[in-house]
Amino acid sequence: MILRDDMLELTRRMTIKRNSLDRIAGCYLDDEGYQDGSFNTNFLNLKLPDREKNLNLAKVIPFSETNVQLKDYSFLPQAGKKGGIWQLLMMMRECGLKNDALMDVFYELIAEAYECGHEYAIFVFHGRYDVPIKTEDKERQWESEEVYDYLICAICPLTGDYEPGTPECGFIFPAFMDRSSDTRKVLIYNANPNMPHDEIAEKVLLAKH
Repeated sequence: MILRDDMLELTRRMTIKRNSLDRIAGCYLDDEGYQDGSFNTNFLNLKLPDREKNLNLAKVIPFSETNVQLKDYSFLPQAGKKGGIWQLLMMMRECGLKNDALMDVFYELIAEAYECGHEYAIFVFHGRYDVPIKTEDKERQWESEEVYDYLICAICPLTGDYEPGTPECGFIFPAFMDRSSDTRKVLIYNANPNMPHDEIAEKVLLAKH
């Protein structure tokens, strides 16, 4: 069960002044899943309007309706096999999205599985959030319990010339549960919970709710 307060805590760090995101990577695909360009850059190098636009895009995932649009899933055993999706996500996280070869493998996995019938984009964000200690002792309130090192993936329809619309689906890895990182789980988002993109959980992430 996802705690709403955990997700709100993350989104509070997704503003221009209090930003925990440090990198953004992604690619654009046609309606058949073929790549039509990619990018990979330091988030803070974006111009201010682009930074704000992409923050709003990333925020859609954690700010969505918890346990309805955004649900917690556990990785199946096959996800953890050598060369599997869990290892890929861990490597993407560890390098902070800076390895383009890893990113290309990830994009291809989604392109092979995703069912949409229109042009779309895959946006991946990397962030680090110093989780502060919750205590009544004001002298320790700025200390952190741990650093939550995470990825947010947003899969969006294209509404114009390389312009992403509101994400249709996506995920947060690792799960942020009880104000802590849980690498055994992933939080999967579907904009329309009545018509979810189950292929992302079943074919890409190999995870079960």
